[in-house]
Amino acid sequence: MSDAPMPETILAGNELAAERAKAGQPPLVPSTSRDRGIGPHKRLVLRAATVIDGTGAPPIGPTDIVVENGRIVQLKKVTGNLANSANRPAPGDHEIDCRGKWVTPGFVDCHAHAGVAYHAANGWVPPVEYVYKLWLAHGVTTVREMGSFNGLDWMLDQKKRAEANTIAAPRLLAYSYFPAVNDMLKLIHTPEEGRVWLRKLKERGADGVKFFGAPPAIMEAALDECAKLGLKSGCHHAQMAVTRMNALTTAGWGLTSAEHYYGLPEALFEDRVVQNFPLDYDYNDEYFRFSVSGQMFRQGAEPGSRKWNETLERFLELGFTFVPTFTIYDANRDLMRARQADWHKEYTWKSMWDYFTPQRGGHGSYWYRWSTQNEIEWKENYRLWMAFINEYKNRGGRVCAGSDSGFIYQIFGFGYIRELELLQEAGFHPLEVVRAATSQGAALCGLEDEIGTVEVGKRADLLVHDHNPLTDFKLLYGTGALRLDEATNGATWHRGLKYTIKDGVIYDTAELLADVRALVKATWDEAVPAQYATSPQAAP
Repeated sequence: MSDAPMPETILAGNELAAERAKAGQPPLVPSTSRDRGIGPHKRLVLRAATVIDGTGAPPIGPTDIVVENGRIVQLKKVTGNLANSANRPAPGDHEIDCRGKWVTPGFVDCHAHAGVAYHAANGWVPPVEYVYKLWLAHGVTTVREMGSFNGLDWMLDQKKRAEANTIAAPRLLAYSYFPAVNDMLKLIHTPEEGRVWLRKLKERGADGVKFFGAPPAIMEAALDECAKLGLKSGCHHAQMAVTRMNALTTAGWGLTSAEHYYGLPEALFEDRVVQNFPLDYDYNDEYFRFSVSGQMFRQGAEPGSRKWNETLERFLELGFTFVPTFTIYDANRDLMRARQADWHKEYTWKSMWDYFTPQRGGHGSYWYRWSTQNEIEWKENYRLWMAFINEYKNRGGRVCAGSDSGFIYQIFGFGYIRELELLQEAGFHPLEVVRAATSQGAALCGLEDEIGTVEVGKRADLLVHDHNPLTDFKLLYGTGALRLDEATNGATWHRGLKYTIKDGVIYDTAELLADVRALVKATWDEAVPAQYATSPQAAP
């Protein structure tokens, strides 16, 4: 892409969309109407639920939850015989029997993309209805959209429709890409240009900014301006910029959160400044970019060392947040598992599957040289990365759940549930996992007074589970988990999430999943060229 400044007629946050339009790439198809969900009701009552409130507190029940006009107005402990218990809330105009069920807050996906239209030329992007319904079907009621790569105009339109519940979609927060790195679209060349751009972005209604790095003077000024404007910020510390500022540097300048893991190993370096890159490394080769990334943590300080502890304490002093997105790199340590996941056959859009397979030039499609050694290195990378994140949480630091799905064999919704599993693998108690996915995510988004916990006064973003999610996060997958039916001694699929409630609108997850399966099936019913014979549909 050109480094030439864009015309003043291009509004801040629309630069990448304008570049795509110039290249003749089609825009992502937006959602314009709601075909699923009932309500919001004037008075909704959830009867006799066991509540996991999102604070980290243990389950409690039975409890009646009363919702009026999309907000929780009463939590009433049920005593005595459920059928005849006195002093229960008055009937609602709609009720859900939650006996034997669990209720949690809706999940917050703190790093997600509503489709990424800059790959549209490859036929990669499905309509956004596919994305939204997969999110809702997996309990995601709020999304921090990190980049607004379809254009801020597009994103703000979808945000407005989601707020009004005129589309079947989670609550959407619009973060715009900051155009100041060389490997993408670079339009900002001075600190003052960055400040002006951010002021324009704030005026247009953005919630925050997604950074990939920038020259240090520009980055520091931009983060200062974000603080003045009340714009939140997240940064993927791209390898082309991280040698000049790691995650601890930008945290000191006011960055809200670090995305993924880039920038953290560099903050732990003791005997070097630059990662030990192979001398024939080329960042534009995706295999190099991702294979060598798996070697970074082992070049940093050991767990428990002085440098390790100093780094942890400094991040804690700054009140920093990590959004690790463990899930998006999960295939790096076990490619076969990610490629053969249960859900691909019925829930992966055909052109997405095509995009995931090895190819030159496709972001995250770098499997043309992936080896056993690569997987071993990435497993070690995860061991050290998870140790840091878990210890940060143990010392009181904020860690949030984010998925970044849509790449590297990770599918919307399914990738988010995998993130919950990986947080548990890192050492989080299941209650801490739910806390990261709910109240901690709400606090990062600045919405802690509105969502994230089951409390009076909060918006009715609630999930109704047929099974206790703390016992097995696999039950949250849209496919469910394979279990033994003791009555028949046969295998059966168990799925835990029954309803997703957002702002009091009740979505039946089975209906959402059926819609997605129908959409996906249509893409696979077309004639499949021979080169796609390795598709999941062809698998036994």
